[in-house]
Amino acid sequence: MSTPLSPPPGGADRTDHIGGRARGMLLVLCGAIFLEGIDVAMLNVALPSIRADLGLTTGSLSWVMSSYILGYGGFMLLGGRAADLLGRRRMFLAWLGVFVVFSGLGGFATEGWVLVVARFVTGVASAFMAPAGLSIITTNFAEGPRRNRALLVYAGTAAAGFSLGLVVGGLLATVSWRWVFFAPVILASAILLAALALIPGDSRPPRSTGGFDLAGAVTVTGAMFALVFAVVRLEDPGSGWGWTVAALAAGLVLLAAFTAIERRSAAPLIRLGILRSGPLVRANLGALLFGGSFFGFQFLVVLYLQELRGWSSLQAALALLVVSIDAVLAPTLTPRLVNRFGNVRVILGGLCLAAVAYALFLPVGLDWTYAAMFPTMLLLGLAFALTYGPLTIAATDGVPEREQGVAGGLLYTSFQFGSALGLSAATAVNVAATGAGGSLLAGLDGFRAALFVPVVMVVAGAAITVSGLRGRTGSGGTRHRTPVVAEAG
Repeated sequence: MSTPLSPPPGGADRTDHIGGRARGMLLVLCGAIFLEGIDVAMLNVALPSIRADLGLTTGSLSWVMSSYILGYGGFMLLGGRAADLLGRRRMFLAWLGVFVVFSGLGGFATEGWVLVVARFVTGVASAFMAPAGLSIITTNFAEGPRRNRALLVYAGTAAAGFSLGLVVGGLLATVSWRWVFFAPVILASAILLAALALIPGDSRPPRSTGGFDLAGAVTVTGAMFALVFAVVRLEDPGSGWGWTVAALAAGLVLLAAFTAIERRSAAPLIRLGILRSGPLVRANLGALLFGGSFFGFQFLVVLYLQELRGWSSLQAALALLVVSIDAVLAPTLTPRLVNRFGNVRVILGGLCLAAVAYALFLPVGLDWTYAAMFPTMLLLGLAFALTYGPLTIAATDGVPEREQGVAGGLLYTSFQFGSALGLSAATAVNVAATGAGGSLLAGLDGFRAALFVPVVMVVAGAAITVSGLRGRTGSGGTRHRTPVVAEAG
């Protein structure tokens, strides 16, 4: 077991102050999650430049994005367990190095297939890095206000990386799209050097009597890969349903096989009992639906601004910049709200704000000014501040240290799977509603119809959160030390 960098429960842990050594470690891990966010966002706005330079078809271009999602979503659960079994620091450093190499490879690509391979391996690297980084925080900060503050800072940094990445990507793409790949190499190399000095070493993980669960690793990775592939294929219904149905069936069969293997394994890859935790399940479902709603909405807004309104990629990125207000509010306002009202109520408030934000955009027209769009963007920034970090806390609170990597893997799998689902559903509805018409009005009709996808997803997330709030009605009382744990369920 690693030694927490914060005092044990019951003493100085009543404050959320983070000391110097712990602050340095947190800064490194925030840099890594910022890197992941900025890497994805920069590529989003550089895609038109990549297509023009390499002469890619629309199908090939979509695979540049989808390959990352497949690698990230397919290997996330395995990455979480590998952090628990093989060492969190070791996994974080090794896969950060892989990220550096293959991001650089993408920058030198002259063929579309090289980009696809580079993005797939980069996604796999992120799938091992993300749960390792999160579990380093949760195992080095004792449960309580200090850990909560660290997680809220971490979550705010992730959101800021995505928001700022849109702007930075727009600026870099005006020079050359290749800098969208080279810039993360520079940032990742600096983070790697700092991590070697600032992240504490791992204690030796407990030796499992049953060895490594290879069958479980193969089946769960295959299941997640197939399910994410099926979701990604939903956004292109014109290519036929054969591969989509086959991938979905294969994913469900492999998932059933994984469950059967884990029930019989002496050293399961993922202890199925962890899924009996109501707060953890609700947090993961909330993450799936909230992430899906935002990524679907963000895709639609960029489509609306650039294709229907003729805005540049940089103008569209600047329009979304206000969402990054989360980076300021998450570590300052959110901890006070969580301690005052409880984790679940803050999450519910954030989901309700997101629902209002999306609903305000439903009547959008071709003549809307940015002033008319601004309330939605501002409310989304507030929604992120109230939702993303507290969901991270709820998904890891009360989980034993030996399973923190798995908990992180589950959470990031939920976010990634939800993002793919929201993006694909919004795309499919947009294509179906637009039809064969090529007019601006037809495009606007398709956009308005697709906007109902994020509304439905976030309302469903709020309903699930309310079920957790009802479950503790009448318990009453003020929670000692960390109300987040009690309120999470």
